[in-house]
Amino acid sequence: MTDGGGLHILLGMSGAELVSLAKSLGMPSYAGRQIADRLYRQRTTTIDAMTELSKEARRRLGEQCLTGIMPYAERECSADGTVKYLFPTYAGGAVETVFIPDGERATLCVSCQTGCKMNCSFCRTGKQGFSGNLTAGDILNQIYALPETERLTNIVFMGQGEPMDNLDNVLKATELLQASYGLGMSPKRITISTCGIRNKLKRFIEESNCPLAISLHSARPDIRRRLMPAEAGMPITEIVALLRTYDWSHQRRLTFEYTMFRGVNDSAEDIGAIVRLLRGLDCRVNLIRFHEFEGCDFRCSDERTIETFAERLNGKGIQTTVRRSRGEDIKAACGLLATKGFS
Repeated sequence: MTDGGGLHILLGMSGAELVSLAKSLGMPSYAGRQIADRLYRQRTTTIDAMTELSKEARRRLGEQCLTGIMPYAERECSADGTVKYLFPTYAGGAVETVFIPDGERATLCVSCQTGCKMNCSFCRTGKQGFSGNLTAGDILNQIYALPETERLTNIVFMGQGEPMDNLDNVLKATELLQASYGLGMSPKRITISTCGIRNKLKRFIEESNCPLAISLHSARPDIRRRLMPAEAGMPITEIVALLRTYDWSHQRRLTFEYTMFRGVNDSAEDIGAIVRLLRGLDCRVNLIRFHEFEGCDFRCSDERTIETFAERLNGKGIQTTVRRSRGEDIKAACGLLATKGFS
């Protein structure tokens, strides 16, 4: 990838690509490995700081390349410790990223697109519209330029955008996060959330070992279609049928995300539909409180209804948990990310 001035962006290049780049600039192969180490292991932000390279090598590299690590533009802190960042992209846009500390666990919610095409009726990101895909470098910059990078234990692709709609760059970013010359993260620590896109979902399952989170929100096709236009493109019954052809063990977790809407998807009928859909599949359901925002008519189910919903699903053999809301006061909770709303 290049920036607006034609300079190559190093962040997002694989080790092999960096070796190839070094050789094209007249450097030995090991210089590419040194660049990878500086970039991904040490998070070096400038080429001048890559002092393992000769002065002449740094000059050549600096004439054609940028590291691609850019600092955040804005930052907001929640009363519960959650931090929301606004990161620029080299295409000229910006995306929101959410850091969620929780004891010894620290999760980063990253974005993969500016805006989103899915237009889910309950999501502020969908209301923002779609501006473009992030490059692998733009995705990684949310991690490598994060002040809390050293604290991260988990990364979730649950921010702005649909990962299956930018699959090449998402796969490359997750591969680089696992690389031995980088953060060396276990794939079990990187979760990808998706509405489900025909052909892309199958490819992801077969090319990645990362856990998968499916946006369910209703097991009744008519209700899901009302909530998620993506239901028309790849129905939830088709998604589950595909998932049943693969082995989902504790080494690779499968989760269904279910946002609770009062009077829409929180009845006994909805419980029965979930049980019929998921019975026998090695998975869990994660109930999410709906976070209301201006311009959206949905309301969150009350706490007792959510608790009862979880209890009944668990009683019927569907492992179910309730996600704790974080960062709602700074519009960083599930479904609230929208760059234009950054205050």
